[in-house]
Amino acid sequence: MTVVVVTGGTRGIGQGLVRSFLDQGASVAYCGRTVPSDGPADALAVAADMTNRADVRKLWDATVDRFGKIDIWVNNAGMSNSRKPLWELPASEISSVVGLNLEGTLQASAVVLEAMLAQGHGALWNMEGLGSNGQIVPGLTPYGATKRALTYATLAMAKELKDTPVKVALLSPGMVVTDLLVQDYDPAEFEKAKKIFNILADRVETVTPWLAARVLAGTRNGGRVAWLTGPKAAYRFATAGFRKRDLFEDR
Repeated sequence: MTVVVVTGGTRGIGQGLVRSFLDQGASVAYCGRTVPSDGPADALAVAADMTNRADVRKLWDATVDRFGKIDIWVNNAGMSNSRKPLWELPASEISSVVGLNLEGTLQASAVVLEAMLAQGHGALWNMEGLGSNGQIVPGLTPYGATKRALTYATLAMAKELKDTPVKVALLSPGMVVTDLLVQDYDPAEFEKAKKIFNILADRVETVTPWLAARVLAGTRNGGRVAWLTGPKAAYRFATAGFRKRDLFEDR
């Protein structure tokens, strides 16, 4: 049975991935800085901070103790910043976003890749986000910069892993309706943004089963699995006038 670890698996896309991997027959471990008591009973939950190498190792060891190996590790843990110009953000907020999204993912990747090489197999997936493809959105400078940098870092890791039994790849969920997507809009701004969201975005329960299936199927070293591709986005804009969607009716 395939064993999967999802970091940041207590809410949003991470939680959706945990449930989707379980539904598709995988053994799953996940972490959050705190772990709720109402998580999936058949998954292993570990409280861990992904900016701390010792905690990453703790998650690795706990999973191997439970399931005997780790085949797939998804670095999903991340956070966004308040939608403000860079100079209005507190230093602590910039440090938190960069610390978790970029430095934390690099530190976790270092621990995981070393362990996968030692066990002789494995695939590490890093989560892309706004900014990964060069898209620029004012007010999200720290978040976008970390995702742009993480894409470079993942492709660089792929070169370092050449001719080894371990692979690294990019997972791109596109625009997904989570608290991360909709935070910090005032009502007027949100009404304007919602028009785009209803064209391009999808719910967690729509996207994560598809992502989980593609991750389990695997890809080449340095590959990318993307839900919202350029052609799909273009098609949605072209047909928006014929499709009525309200992704926020129950929020």
